[in-house]
Amino acid sequence: MTIKLVAIDIDGTLLDSNRNITARVKEAVQKANKQGVFIVLCTGRPLPGVKSLLEELNLYRDNDYVITYNGSLVQATKSKEVISKYTLSYTDFLEIELEARKVGSHLHMSDEQNIYTFNRDIGKYTVHEAYLVDMPLKYRSVEEITPDINVIKMMMIDEPKILDHSISQLPSSLKEKYTTVKSTEFYYEILNKEASKGNALEKLAAHLNIPIEETMAIGDNENDLSMIEKAGIGVAMGNATENVKNAADVHTSSNDEDGVAEVLFKYLN
Repeated sequence: MTIKLVAIDIDGTLLDSNRNITARVKEAVQKANKQGVFIVLCTGRPLPGVKSLLEELNLYRDNDYVITYNGSLVQATKSKEVISKYTLSYTDFLEIELEARKVGSHLHMSDEQNIYTFNRDIGKYTVHEAYLVDMPLKYRSVEEITPDINVIKMMMIDEPKILDHSISQLPSSLKEKYTTVKSTEFYYEILNKEASKGNALEKLAAHLNIPIEETMAIGDNENDLSMIEKAGIGVAMGNATENVKNAADVHTSSNDEDGVAEVLFKYLN
């Protein structure tokens, strides 16, 4: 099978446990790219939180693409041309905020420029997210959020056991109405129903006239599941969750053992 597009998750996949791209992974990515394969970083992060990695991998050029916000936004990296975009309405924001408050969960949300928290005592995981994605963090009361703010995603955040309990208390109607995914043990993301890494991969492949059978997706966590199921070859990292491993066509080594490089060298040489 000829692979023409590879979607690669970032945290736990492209990056090792020290949040670095190893020399071998960089070599494999750049070699594949020089062969004409589209290498697309596919992440829950916004573009500002990905730009330095794109530049490090020489993927910030004309005809390079990126999937951000867990599939809510697909765009060209340099020109910013939007291929697909799914947002939440102001009514969605009010509904999600109310339900999160009912189950006692901390919450923050993102537009394309900022992270907004509604907790005056800002939690460490919100601070971590702002640092990780290199975006300004702003406190706002719910009443200060206006309909003109373009909400991309909302996140329930807390210590893992507390968060799991809060998630279990959410009404099933909320989970049916929106795309919901636990991206880490302390982040639970709520997105437009059409937003997922799998749908984003399909949209981008169609834009590039690449059959979905000629794509590969590599990931480790629950938010990667949809693209691993959708791609022609779905690859689970050695450190992936059991759900991801069960859904994958291929298993590779962990992110600390150059798993991305291993599978790229195997299939793209």
